[in-house]
Amino acid sequence: MCLTFKRSDNAGSSISFVSSRHKNSLEIPGLHLVYVICYVEQKDNLLEYAVRLNYKNYLSQDELNRLDLFTRSANYIAAAMIFLNDNILLEEKLTHDMIKPRLLGHWGTCPGLVLVYAHLNRIIRNTGLDALYVVGPGHGAPGVLSCLWLEDSIRPFYPLYTRDYAGLKLLVSKFSLPGGFPSHVNAETPGAIHEGGELGYALSVSFGAVMDSPDLVVACVVGDGEAETGPTATAWHGYKFIDPAESGAVLPILHVNGFKISNRTIYGAMDDKEIIAVFTGYGYQVRIVSDLGDIHNDLAASFEWALSEIHKIQQAARSGSPIVKPRWPMLVLRTPKGWTGPKQLRGEYIEGSFHAHQVPLEKAKSDPEQLSMLQQWLESYRPKELFKKDGTPVEEVLEIIPEDGKKLGMREESYKGYTPLRTPEWGSYTVKAGDQESCMKAVGKYLKAVVADNPRTFRIFCPDELVSNKLDAVLENTGRNFQWDSASRAQGGRVIEILSEHTCQGMLQGYTLTGRAGLFPSYEAFLGIVHTMMVQYSKFIKMANETSWRKPVGSLNYIETSTWTRQEHNGFSHQNPSFIGAVLNLKPKFARVYLPPDANCFLSTVAHCLRAKNYINLMVGSKQPTPVWLDREEANKHCIAGASVWKFASVDDGVDPDVVLVGIGVEVTFEVIAAAALLRKELPALRVRVVNVTDLMILSPSGTHPHALSRDAFDALFTKDRHVHFNYHGYPVELRGLLGGRPGSERVTIDGYIEEGSTTTPFDMMLCNHTSRFDVAVAAIRGGALVNSRVAVDMHEAISVIKHMAQKERDYSYAHGKDHDYIYEVPKFT
Repeated sequence: MCLTFKRSDNAGSSISFVSSRHKNSLEIPGLHLVYVICYVEQKDNLLEYAVRLNYKNYLSQDELNRLDLFTRSANYIAAAMIFLNDNILLEEKLTHDMIKPRLLGHWGTCPGLVLVYAHLNRIIRNTGLDALYVVGPGHGAPGVLSCLWLEDSIRPFYPLYTRDYAGLKLLVSKFSLPGGFPSHVNAETPGAIHEGGELGYALSVSFGAVMDSPDLVVACVVGDGEAETGPTATAWHGYKFIDPAESGAVLPILHVNGFKISNRTIYGAMDDKEIIAVFTGYGYQVRIVSDLGDIHNDLAASFEWALSEIHKIQQAARSGSPIVKPRWPMLVLRTPKGWTGPKQLRGEYIEGSFHAHQVPLEKAKSDPEQLSMLQQWLESYRPKELFKKDGTPVEEVLEIIPEDGKKLGMREESYKGYTPLRTPEWGSYTVKAGDQESCMKAVGKYLKAVVADNPRTFRIFCPDELVSNKLDAVLENTGRNFQWDSASRAQGGRVIEILSEHTCQGMLQGYTLTGRAGLFPSYEAFLGIVHTMMVQYSKFIKMANETSWRKPVGSLNYIETSTWTRQEHNGFSHQNPSFIGAVLNLKPKFARVYLPPDANCFLSTVAHCLRAKNYINLMVGSKQPTPVWLDREEANKHCIAGASVWKFASVDDGVDPDVVLVGIGVEVTFEVIAAAALLRKELPALRVRVVNVTDLMILSPSGTHPHALSRDAFDALFTKDRHVHFNYHGYPVELRGLLGGRPGSERVTIDGYIEEGSTTTPFDMMLCNHTSRFDVAVAAIRGGALVNSRVAVDMHEAISVIKHMAQKERDYSYAHGKDHDYIYEVPKFT
């Protein structure tokens, strides 16, 4: 056994455990009760043990008093916020009229959140620590807001919330009512960078926030209900992507209070040994803090131990001798659900049960017994000891609060906005018109320069698809940042690759909201995994935009490629463009969807999106080589306009058409152009105008989106009365929704992805989904025949011939396992 153990019993002493195998030591000044994981080398096996000692007198009596006063004050305010509309300091006995008409809020998690907040304040005040507080149980807003009011972090942003009776009454009486703070932590909450409405993402957001912020520590509370989610299960590995030489640290705090809305939690049903085993397996050093002992002494010492371990890891990395696979600290906080609240009601437990999750005494406005219990509950905090008659907290409460620049509610990282990226001139990376180029290959070269110009403010978050998506030129200037891989450890890589879309999204959110910018490239079929997560983020941005004090942040930028239109070896499971619709449903002010038709247009679009602020930008394009239709100047004009007539593919430059053919997306636009060439040959009497749309939002009804075309502009592009056929990359119903508010929509037909396909040839995918050149040509003939009698005369024959051509192509692909080579040749208009 290779374990050394030193101990002294005097207060202020230290305990040290040293493993010869792992070279890890643990020194905790003044500790006497601590769980630590020690390692014993025996018969070539690594055994894990928990050691329990005892705490005594870690904190001075003054510090204990301050912590007690702060937590009692915050818990009192939190409880009052849920119930009271008057008599906020119990100046008189409660009556039913003093209870709010609707009781909203979640009490159960608040005492734990307050406890952590108090101890963070103490350690920040004592050490000057730079910290953010991320709360996974965002429904515990009363616990957070009460602390913010006590430290006077609300008033700088909302001047009416003064730290006196008037401000306190406003906070308490308006909580969860119109004009007050909502029941969830959100963008209106000072210091917040995460709402926690949809559980699972607090930890990944925290890891994103500390990247490239070497002095920052994010204390992240993960509720034991949230810990049951799949996204959280993966996010525990986030520290493996944190280089301690260049980034800060996350201190995860698993808050185990045992219950969800109406059921036990998994972690609440686990004993200490099981929890230690799980998180030791994840790679953490685990400390369990429980209300069964002296919790203030225990938690204070545990915080200092955790920060000491973080400091050791960072110092080693920054001195050039990094610890290989460091075991980062984490805390497990065990407190009862609804701790310090009412104990029982009519024989049913409240504290320590699911009954404490939301409103423990939900009939306090009408039930005299519950009103009496509420009175006793609030009086148990002894508010007369906590607040002066003018409503200000007593001095001892304030003595634990850090100075302004260090307060958790006033950290600039949470609201200061971003420094715009240095974006290289995209025109320098364009491709000669007429050549073939992959949109992603061209963009990869551009992103390589973006990385070089923004070495500490730009990262790419990707679920192991960068090379597959042909963006690998980026890796010529940088590497992946995966600290558990010897090939990419401590190299300063700008690429985070982890096969969890949720983790990529969360890290990108945390990175963006704390002032930097990033990019999320993904397979089209699987970007929808983060659909609701993206929607939650957009709501945060909407509310942030409506505050006067949050500054703009970089846009959330998605590149969607490996699309359904080009099959290689994946089948039906890899065909799903539904993320487009998810973005279309967002608040128009923040939603942008682009489908650039070639590499040059994609370069212009990426450069624009990386410069943009506060948007959700979705860019959809191909990774396969496709024709470059427009040169640099043409691409620039086209992207500025959002759509234009492509004269080279139109009859007489598109003047006086019989029908308008519209392509939206790389491959489907190719098919529109091929159809126009086919029609020029087979039915020269048909006058065709070809239009490409690169900015999808211009099709919105006038006035509904900032980019929407005016009525005149729409008619100029698509005519007032001619048949218009759209060949669209996404689901047809999405386009119908956009065009539905436009006059004359009955003259529009739309083809797009209709959930048909397999592992087949690329052109057969077009045939399956009715987006091939033959389908476009048939739609054009039918539309043109309505206004051109010469076309009507030949319509049946022409359509029959074209359908026969389509069948011949399908027969060939089934017989030979590939498409005819000429299918991919650039159409000629002669």
